[in-house]
Amino acid sequence: MAVRRAGIGLVVLDMAGTTVADGGLVEEAFAAAARHLGEGPTAAMLDHVRATMGESKISVFRHLFGDETRARAANRAFEEAYGKLVATGRIAPLPGAADAIGRLRAEGRTVVLTTGFARVTQDAILDALGWRDLVELTLCPADTPGGRGRPYPDMVLAALLRTGAADGVQGVAVAGDTSYDMLSGVRAGARVVAGVLTGAHGADALRAAGATHVLGSVAELPELLARVES
Repeated sequence: MAVRRAGIGLVVLDMAGTTVADGGLVEEAFAAAARHLGEGPTAAMLDHVRATMGESKISVFRHLFGDETRARAANRAFEEAYGKLVATGRIAPLPGAADAIGRLRAEGRTVVLTTGFARVTQDAILDALGWRDLVELTLCPADTPGGRGRPYPDMVLAALLRTGAADGVQGVAVAGDTSYDMLSGVRAGARVVAGVLTGAHGADALRAAGATHVLGSVAELPELLARVES
């Protein structure tokens, strides 16, 4: 269990679009999954995928493909395609992300990376970046008791419960690039819910979903937390 730090002791960060640049691999992997089911992809499907960036992927497939069997088949095809695309080297840390995480940890904060992907895909990303030891904990929807991803608060609350890095939710900061990240942080009761403009959704959408702050990138997060605590 982490030593509690006064103020904001736990920082929960999204991966793709927030700390990691994946160059549109989500859409490519989705297209491969749709073709696997003989379903296009259509423009309407792709629009839905873009609008729901940050949501648990299996939830997206349930909406698009209906029954559970087809949704799970699509999810498996998506994860396989995404894993192959990650192996091509088209994934990289966003500028300043690793340094920001290092600074947050040096300040005594516990950092947790979260994703809407399955564990196998999250691990492939961590391995591709050499980030296995970058943070104390990584979480995906399957790591929560009910297996729920964003926009539910479960991963944020699981991070708090597993690390013990804060006395309560007012000692938690959440950062992400999508409306679903913001909703997750708000529903968890986090003190700071910061949207970043390096990913899927713009400032208006982030604020509408409850962002307490909007940043150019996650590189600005350490300074924001210092101001919040001052």
